Amino acid sequence: MKIPQAGPSPLTDVEGGDATPALWIAIEKDGTVKITCHRSEMGQQVWTSMAQIIADELDADWENVEIVQAEGHERYGDQNTDGSRSVRYNFHRLRLAGAAMKQMLVSAAALYWKLDPSQCSAATGKVSNSENGETLSYGNLANIAARLQVPSEADIVMKDPKDWRYINKEIPSLTVPLITRGEGTFGIDVDVPDMVYAVIARPPQVFGRTGSFNDSKTLAIPGVLQSVKLPDAKPPAMFQPLGGIAVVGTDTWAAIQGRNALEVEWLDGPNAGYDSDDFRKAMEIKARQPGTVRRSRGNAGKALAAADKTISAEYYTPHLSQSPMEPPAATARWTGDKLECWACVQDPQATRQTLADVLDIDKENITVRATWLGGAFGRKSKPDFVVEAALVAREVGKPVKVTWTREDEVRHGFYHSTSAQRLEAGLDSAGKCTAYRHRSVFPPISSTFDSATDVPSDGEMGMGAIDVPFAIPNLQVESGTAKGHLRIGWLRSVANIYHAFAVQSFAAEIAHAAGRDQKDYLLELIGEPRLVNPNAEQASYRNYGGSTEDYPIDTGRLAEVTKLAAKMADWGRKLPEGHGLGIAAHRSFLTYVATVIEVKVASDGTLTIPGIWLAADAGTVVNPRHTRAQMEGGTILACQMRFTER
Repeated sequence: MKIPQAGPSPLTDVEGGDATPALWIAIEKDGTVKITCHRSEMGQQVWTSMAQIIADELDADWENVEIVQAEGHERYGDQNTDGSRSVRYNFHRLRLAGAAMKQMLVSAAALYWKLDPSQCSAATGKVSNSENGETLSYGNLANIAARLQVPSEADIVMKDPKDWRYINKEIPSLTVPLITRGEGTFGIDVDVPDMVYAVIARPPQVFGRTGSFNDSKTLAIPGVLQSVKLPDAKPPAMFQPLGGIAVVGTDTWAAIQGRNALEVEWLDGPNAGYDSDDFRKAMEIKARQPGTVRRSRGNAGKALAAADKTISAEYYTPHLSQSPMEPPAATARWTGDKLECWACVQDPQATRQTLADVLDIDKENITVRATWLGGAFGRKSKPDFVVEAALVAREVGKPVKVTWTREDEVRHGFYHSTSAQRLEAGLDSAGKCTAYRHRSVFPPISSTFDSATDVPSDGEMGMGAIDVPFAIPNLQVESGTAKGHLRIGWLRSVANIYHAFAVQSFAAEIAHAAGRDQKDYLLELIGEPRLVNPNAEQASYRNYGGSTEDYPIDTGRLAEVTKLAAKMADWGRKLPEGHGLGIAAHRSFLTYVATVIEVKVASDGTLTIPGIWLAADAGTVVNPRHTRAQMEGGTILACQMRFTER
């Protein structure tokens, strides 16, 4: 049997990145199929969904599938696990990788049997032939297949969706059984030989500095080994640590007790005296003034002045803490000039680059291993806590685990932006909305990367503001400036949090002013099925990084989820005393979602929620079970947030 010699892979530059099968799939002699997941697992079940995509096209036996977590490296392409992009960015190339590997296994079997590949077929981890019905397992064929030329994209045949076996199926989680048995490794679980533990006393404000300190009482605490002064943070914040004093001990509790005994004089920085209540008032004043026009249709100002009736409302959202169940934790070990880190990070590549920049070492000397994340919501895409571990480990000469307490996370984490929104609408004599103006003011995320920036980005404004899908003839969206005084970071759904809250609340206000049913009026605002292009109306719309051809704003899909949620809730039914129904519909990260909530108001003013009905259109769904869980989790999180209207 003569085996061809493999050459360079022709799949290194396909849509989404490298689809070379060997990058993603390893098949062992016993038939075990090890699939590499290059995204971080934080409860969203990306381990399972990535495996489903590859295993389906590979025709692997699901019982033999195992997951391997990738280290942070450019060879995997984008590893930033946020923005609801793991499946969207990788669906095509992972299908290609699985299909290419299956094709190579079939070719290997054909070589072994000396048959034409058309006489061989693969299913559930085996290749059989039509000549005599013999079968060979993938484990038997892996060594031969590994030496074959990878087929080009044009020569790979992927499955028709109707033949999918794992994709779009409710496959049980690969992680939950491990979690329930305590077998998974989160950031806090990492344990390496000769490790010590650290917690850090940080300045009370961003860019505050460490003055004099006295650690004599700290060092007297049993188990405390030493203290380490970290460099003061300097603008811009980026992902650098905040500075302060690290207390190192034989265990985390000793380090915490030592930190409690530490005496530090903190020196004020440029953000001293920041008061969120005063800042709110300033934002609200700004929202009442003309801002920078970010989208315009017709003449909203003129139409408002000519309207038979006008209404306005203001909405405020406070700073929000991501507060994942597992606060940040990272372990670092130096071996000569090489650094190895284990951490609960959403983006191991950004972590690797940040470490190289702050520590001034070659990136090739850094290895970052992503653990499981006990929740994240955006916090763990900022690797400041990993840099802290590396700095302390370099100083003490031992592996160090840095642990953030819950109090640390709330006091010193990255906060979701606060905002003030002002919305105005004009109605004609029949109650039809003829004018709409939305002004949005908030310190932008970009202020974390450039302290002088106070203008919201196109990406942030495109999350629920400039992409509003309403069929109103005169519409204008404006933004105001606001300076960031904290480290502003993204939280689950990012700027949609405050924009959707304001827009959908105001839609209900308009319906009330028009004397109309809220659901019916919302559908009227959405209008007839059509594709909306904000860029045609003086906007700079990013569409969540997706093509507007592949992922247009489709009002028909938004209307359908609205109707479905209302139907599930039996909208229009007679409600008990003190009960009310509300509905909202929004497109976020290319997914259309509508929610109906029933609220009960008790005689003492206490609010309870007897029921929630939700409809979502996310396009192709790899695992409906896990998508449903994410929607339920997002709904619960949203119900915990408390915003205000004026």
